[in-house]
Amino acid sequence: MEHKIQELPEVRYASISFTTKQLRLSAANQEALLPKIQEICQAIESAVVVIPRGNQRPNIDRSYFPENFKTKKIREKFFLSMKLWEIIIGALLFLLLFFGPYRGEFLFYGLMLSYIILGYDILLTAVKNLFKGRVLDENFLMLVATIGAFIIGQGEEAVGVMLFYRVGEYFEELAVAKSRNEIMTAVDMRPEVVNLLIGEEVKITPAADANVGDILLVRVGDRIPLDGVVIDGESLIDLSPVTGEPVPVRKIYGDEIISGCVNTTGVLKMRVEKILQESMVTKILDAVENAAASKPRIDKFITTFARIYTPVVVVIAVLTAIIPGVITGDWQKWTYTALTFLVISCPCALVLSVPLAFFAGIGAGSKRGILFKGGVVLEALKNCAVVVMDKTGTVTQGNFILQKIMPTGGITEDALLQLSASVEVVSAHPIANSIVLAAKNKGLDLIRPTNAEEIAGEGIVAETTFGKILCGNKKLMERFEINISAYHSTGFGTEVLVALNGEYAGNLLIADTIKSDAVSAITKLKEMGLSTAMLTGDAMESAQAVAAEVGIDRVYAKLLPQDKYNVLNDLRAKYGSVMFVGDGINDAPVLAGADVGAAMGSGADAAIEAADVVFMNSEMESIPKAIEIARTTNNIAWQNVVFALVIKVAIMALGLGGFASMWMAVFADTGVAMLCVINSVRILYQVNK
Repeated sequence: MEHKIQELPEVRYASISFTTKQLRLSAANQEALLPKIQEICQAIESAVVVIPRGNQRPNIDRSYFPENFKTKKIREKFFLSMKLWEIIIGALLFLLLFFGPYRGEFLFYGLMLSYIILGYDILLTAVKNLFKGRVLDENFLMLVATIGAFIIGQGEEAVGVMLFYRVGEYFEELAVAKSRNEIMTAVDMRPEVVNLLIGEEVKITPAADANVGDILLVRVGDRIPLDGVVIDGESLIDLSPVTGEPVPVRKIYGDEIISGCVNTTGVLKMRVEKILQESMVTKILDAVENAAASKPRIDKFITTFARIYTPVVVVIAVLTAIIPGVITGDWQKWTYTALTFLVISCPCALVLSVPLAFFAGIGAGSKRGILFKGGVVLEALKNCAVVVMDKTGTVTQGNFILQKIMPTGGITEDALLQLSASVEVVSAHPIANSIVLAAKNKGLDLIRPTNAEEIAGEGIVAETTFGKILCGNKKLMERFEINISAYHSTGFGTEVLVALNGEYAGNLLIADTIKSDAVSAITKLKEMGLSTAMLTGDAMESAQAVAAEVGIDRVYAKLLPQDKYNVLNDLRAKYGSVMFVGDGINDAPVLAGADVGAAMGSGADAAIEAADVVFMNSEMESIPKAIEIARTTNNIAWQNVVFALVIKVAIMALGLGGFASMWMAVFADTGVAMLCVINSVRILYQVNK
């Protein structure tokens, strides 16, 4: 379908995702193309209906093709149960005939009835496809193999093979549906309705109809429906569905809350800040759907391989029937061998399991707050040799906190903090705020200065009840000729020097806080065999201190955005594929230029837009986890390819030698496909322990 749609002259790009059942299309006047696309799809698979997203065609029963994902799951279960009853009825009739005392013509007609019950859908599909000129699919192969078995007097085997095929197909569809539901349930957190407050009354309305400014009621146990702000109430919010953060966070009046999280302890009233289409739940779902449509090279290779492989094995099967048959005269044996070979040759396991493996990897990441923007990203990420990261907001929290108080001349730590905070209370600078906050947390009384002057780039001079106080850097001390021989620089963070009445009183160290998981994340990256580097615009002393504490291998400091990009290219030339992790707007060029760019979810929108991976929880631990998911996904995809090919080649060889029965052939097709599907779903559990 994708190939045929891509051939339309109006279409620039087309991608069909098996896992999300979506067609991504780039074309002018898409509505006008819809009938052509529908015709192409139904010519290949008659049951396929193409529906515009967020809309319904007027001639389609809305209840039968609902947009709601939960209703789709119910419909899938209904069809699966219908197929199960067909299998049960056909199997009971077959077993009654096979083990019963019936012989002669009645046995033949009974086998035919059982065969029709089990295989009517396959037979109808194969015949329809024949009239459409499509013969090289598994329906045609099963039709030829089983009808051929009847012709050569192997009716029991024909029905048995059809039964085994239907059972295998059923469990294959069950496994695919379960894996698809498992993934989509994890990422589709969009609410169907919201509790809209009108005065004191609650009105249940569709979530899509909620507008910015609406007031919603969120009860205990409810999922936060849309992005907004708490205007009444207090509660602990479980962020794990969106960010993977295991510890609930307290939210009170004025706090922002994001959709998809769960309200656990108290009733909240919230004001809507973003409509459904712009809220976090929709962004997550869109990211997963877009990622599924971005196919990795291995997926494209398998699709191309299957297109060449299938006609080749059909030719081999025909030659197997004709050439040995002419030479030996044993047409029955070699026809049976050729028919068996046809069933073995179906490439279902390859075509099905590879995209499902990558989709499972994308889903596993989403469950941990890691958004991959495509299968190609997972493929590129496994090849990364070095992880390069920004400092502020990535390795550190991006906030200023008072780390240390170093008084001199007999003054106490609390007294020095009180002096400096009483001066800094007049400033709005982040460093000043951190000093004032530290003093308030200690319960110290702050006395505002009677007069204060802020000197840009140096600090503050203030007159207070304590006397004349200077708070600032070395330049300020030198300006007022303060003797700072007792001062010793730590070489880390920002230091505020304090003088009282012309005498140096000590200094305070303010520094960004290193993330609590930074050390363990860097350790894991090294255990995975990856090199690490840090690029920052900060001073070298501060950057080296952070790198030494967390264990980063190389440090590049005092860099402009263009300098970061140049260093990145040097590292790529030296080590190979590079992953860059950042969060600032100045990181956007480097993120876009890296082999894999990853952005912290708390960072600038430009950085998130430019990135290939987004860490919603902004944790360092997400970096090794993302690489682990990528490696696991690629390993399982290749396991599926190798396993399917080895089994098929082995049974093909046995089949050509006349040693493989049709029962074995069906296992090589449907059985192997089912095992590969189950292996793909394993990603969801293996990386989320």
